[in-house]
Amino acid sequence: MLTRIKLVVVLCLMPVLLYAGDISFESKDIAGNQHKLSDYRGKWVIVNYWATWCPPCLDEIPELIEYHEAYQKDQAVVLGVNYEETDDRDLKMFVDEYFISYPILRGDTSRPPPFGRLLGLPTTYVISPQGALIATKIGGVTKAWLEKVTKIKPVTSKVKIGSNP
Repeated sequence: MLTRIKLVVVLCLMPVLLYAGDISFESKDIAGNQHKLSDYRGKWVIVNYWATWCPPCLDEIPELIEYHEAYQKDQAVVLGVNYEETDDRDLKMFVDEYFISYPILRGDTSRPPPFGRLLGLPTTYVISPQGALIATKIGGVTKAWLEKVTKIKPVTSKVKIGSNP
């Protein structure tokens, strides 16, 4: 009986696993630059759907900034997707006010994201360097959670206490 249940679960998840490798996603950022998921092949991609009116979204911004700045050069990138109706001027002011250093893309609220239906904001999708959807989290994320999911070791200082740099 348990084997049958496992088989049913695997068969139900198969379409999701097969779909994950073929995710097609592209959007313009607030500066007008086009971003495609395929542009980041070889890096972990954190796609974070958020809105300016969403308190948990605002709470996670410093964590996303810290993660992006630590790993953007060679391991990972954060793409923030603003998922609300707001004008570009107001959004740019918001991004400047919160010192957001990762690209902010415009989400199309008239259709669901290519990763699946949004059940709430914020929602974060973790895409592997090979382009597969690895994790989805509804609610705020932390740098530590992102490091755990991506298996990226935390960046630490190489200077030891009591030693000369």
